[in-house]
Amino acid sequence: MTTTLIRGGLVITAAEETHADVLIDGGRIVALADHAAELPWNADQVIDATGKYVIPGGVDAHTHMEMPFGGTYASDTFETGTRAAAWGGTTTIVDFAIQSVGSGLREGLDAWHAKAEGNCAIDYGFHMILADVNEHSLKEMDALVGEGVTSFKLFMAYPGVFYSDDGKILRAMQHAAGNGGLIMMHAENGIAIDVLVEQAVAAGRTDPRHHGEVRKALLEAEATHRAIQLARVAGSPLYVVHVSATEAVAEITRARDLGLPVFGETCPQYLFLSTDNLAEPDFEGAKYVCSTPLRPAEHQDALWRSLRTDDLSVVSTDHCPFCFTGQKELGRGDFSKIPNGMPGVENRMDLLHQAVVEGRISRRRWIEIACAAPARMFGLYPRKGTIAPGADADIVLYDPHAEQVMSAETHHMNVDYSAYEGRRTTGRVHTVLSRGELVIDGRRYVGHAGHGRYQPRGTCQYLG
Repeated sequence: MTTTLIRGGLVITAAEETHADVLIDGGRIVALADHAAELPWNADQVIDATGKYVIPGGVDAHTHMEMPFGGTYASDTFETGTRAAAWGGTTTIVDFAIQSVGSGLREGLDAWHAKAEGNCAIDYGFHMILADVNEHSLKEMDALVGEGVTSFKLFMAYPGVFYSDDGKILRAMQHAAGNGGLIMMHAENGIAIDVLVEQAVAAGRTDPRHHGEVRKALLEAEATHRAIQLARVAGSPLYVVHVSATEAVAEITRARDLGLPVFGETCPQYLFLSTDNLAEPDFEGAKYVCSTPLRPAEHQDALWRSLRTDDLSVVSTDHCPFCFTGQKELGRGDFSKIPNGMPGVENRMDLLHQAVVEGRISRRRWIEIACAAPARMFGLYPRKGTIAPGADADIVLYDPHAEQVMSAETHHMNVDYSAYEGRRTTGRVHTVLSRGELVIDGRRYVGHAGHGRYQPRGTCQYLG
């Protein structure tokens, strides 16, 4: 392994900003020193970071590579998706292995290991989707926690696919309370939503915009409230994924004000897009169909405010891309058949930096919600999510002054559109190291499939 010295940059972590040089050896950070100091180090390679931020690689704790949905598959493989993540300054993803109804957790986890192993450009871990809660799968949870799969996702949505009723949710939460696992919840009242979907389609309201109208904010809030109360009964922590609505944020805020171990995540699409996108003509709105759905723009202020106050703790992407041609088009004439999901793993760090430029969040909060908090939430810190001696050398040199225009023509995700087409942002990834090895070198991809390693995770580090 070569030693690498990163010189002349502004090192930004969630805790501090400092002008420092960073020494890397054996794939890990071994020292930081003041720029002005006479360095006793002779590094094999020196990287000039003058004028750039030196930040931890992003941790995207919510991705769906190669995920089956609605008769098709997410268009990014682990190879293409992790390469795009690296281009966007993310050096670790936590994807979702899926238990099929009638099968065990182990079978689902093994299938996802097979998809990812040898194909990833950056490091990766797994959450486990519980689609079939029974005595066998509950026991399997304990074994998975022991081998570093420490978070389990349940769905109050999608009856007939992933849906669990309140009794199954309670049982899973009780089990997690005993084994240290973290329950992740897709909080929407899927039973009620299905009634509204059926009524809308029967009435001829079939355009993509109706996807947002039937998945009502009140039904997200109701499910969020119910999930919190079930977690309280079970004595379990709760992490609510892809929070999109003011009313749902209020439920999480109320729980946190009571001191409960309840955490919330939102995604860039809810911060930067709205129902105006869902209503784009000529079926273009299908590009923006995801669940929870995009909301009217007035919900965005509550999300940003909650990110500043830490009532929402993490920004992940829920990256689950489907091409417009041939995949999103499956729902022409019936919005309920549009595959749910959007691309974004490459855009997250840049969009959040744009929020820094616009004064919505501070630089350190940018790193907190995109790197440190997801690493702590899912048992990866301080190996991931910070720049400190002993941490993996997952480091991004970020040019805060470079300007770019987001476009499908220039992105690296394996999808035929950009959700942020034409959006101008300030700030861009320049160089990326994963465990000390260059993946992006001055805007050139020099990484390779198979560099990324599976990361067993500890339990949530926000719990006592």
